[in-house]
Amino acid sequence: MSKQASQEERVVPMRLQKFLARAGAASRRGSENLMTAGRVRVNGVVVTELGSKVDPTVDVVTVDGREVRLADEAVYIILNKPAGYVTTMSDPAGRPCVASLVPKDQYPGLFPVGRLDRDTTGILLFTTDGEAAQRLLHPSFEKDKHYVALVEGSLSRAAIDRLERGITLDDGPCAPAKVERIEASSPLVSAVCPRGIPKGCSLVGLTIHEGRKHQVKRMLSEVGHEVIALHRDTFGSLVLKDVKPGKWRQLTADERKRLLAQTKGE
Repeated sequence: MSKQASQEERVVPMRLQKFLARAGAASRRGSENLMTAGRVRVNGVVVTELGSKVDPTVDVVTVDGREVRLADEAVYIILNKPAGYVTTMSDPAGRPCVASLVPKDQYPGLFPVGRLDRDTTGILLFTTDGEAAQRLLHPSFEKDKHYVALVEGSLSRAAIDRLERGITLDDGPCAPAKVERIEASSPLVSAVCPRGIPKGCSLVGLTIHEGRKHQVKRMLSEVGHEVIALHRDTFGSLVLKDVKPGKWRQLTADERKRLLAQTKGE
């Protein structure tokens, strides 16, 4: 191989935080935090200056002493999160966390895209691609997420209208939601109520694209219905299927293609 050809194949030096995100160390913002905290070294030297560049073909980058490398191909998996697990890869309080349910040793750098509350079940996306995760979570990429909620009582037409017009919570107005009552014959019932819908309760489906803390619970509480159980069955183009609670699977080629198209706004 000629020297010229070899030079052409070299990876162009990139910003360190971009390298860390691509390698799955964290999101772009998280990578910046790792740097400013003094946890990143390049060739044994701590680098805290944002914008510093590295050559992935030559430089050795470590985070907390562990070497970080660019993978040949990013990994994308979905987990059917059960209740009782916090959405974090470690928990100082010792609570069960989703890290124990996914192949983090097989795929170093794997981390969740967004979060679900500890008691919320359903689809949770993981990847080693920090850049794609950052784009998926950015407000400019509005992704529909469908939730199924078990609530006390039954939503009136007036309550549904309020949600569909867009209600205001203590941290500001919510975008209009799509709302539907879910009948007892729906296959979604088993995901939330394995023993059937309890007396005096009902199931309601909400589609939102925002991601504020406890948003669905707060929206339903605002119209007078406390949430007893909550399950998410879609995240953007991804639909939770063929995954039992507590289990995971890799995205199909088609799912991956559609997901990445979302990050480009297609």
